[in-house]
This record gives sequence, structure tokens and C-alpha cells, in this order.
Amino acid sequence: MNYGIIFGGNQPHSEKIFKIQKKVIRIITNSRARDSCRELFKKFEILPLYSQYIFSVLIFMIKNKDLFSTNYQIHNVHTRFKTNLHPPTANLTKFQKGVYYSGIEIFNNLGIKLFWNALKRFLLINSFYNSEEYFSYQR
Repeated sequence: MNYGIIFGGNQPHSEKIFKIQKKVIRIITNSRARDSCRELFKKFEILPLYSQYIFSVLIFMIKNKDLFSTNYQIHNVHTRFKTNLHPPTANLTKFQKGVYYSGIEIFNNLGIKLFWNALKRFLLINSFYNSEEYFSYQR
């Protein structure tokens, strides 16, 4: 399901795909048609369609970070948003829903604080004593 999701994961037709995904989860778990799937996604560790889209876009952003510039690189002013990626001026909805523009919005909304908190939690849970332990960590 995630093949090419960054190109169409936020399009109107993706709602139909998400409904199919929920239907499949209900069939697998033998749930009723009106039951919520939110807890089932968590239980089986399956990302819902839009969460998978966000994940794939963020991976794209990290792998292609040289394509983007920060607000500080554009205007050299020290503001609290200086580390955010700078979105280009865009009037076309098609461009705004594209990977480049929506990726910047998703990345900026994630926030560096959320990243630091997740990193700190990961390090607290694993409590590495040296670099060998970290590099031998099995995901």
C-alpha cells in the first residue's frame, strides 16, 4: 500500500483507500462494520493510510534534505522559527498538495521538540553504555 504513497496520499481518492483498509482490518479481526478501527491499528501495529503518508513524506524529506532551505538561510534573522524549512511561495493547489510543499508543512509541524523528545525516550529505554552497544542495537 505504501508504494508511491507520497504522490497520492493526500489526494481525495485516498479516502476510499482508507475505507478499504479499515474494512480489511475489520474482516481480519471479525469486528462489526460500525466498530472503530483506531485501537485495532494500534494493536496490530499497522499505520493507517494518512500516518503511512506522513511517515513516507518525512523519510523523503530526510533523504533529500539538500533540496530544502531553512528560514535562517533565507533571511538571516534569529527567530524562534529559524530552524523550520522555508516554504516556497505557491498559489497552485496542485503544487501545495505535492510532495515538496506538503513535505515542508509536515516537517515543520513535526517540530524539533517532538524529535528531541522521541530521541530522549529511545535513549532512556535502551540505556546504552558505549558506542558498541548502540551500533549493535537490533531494531
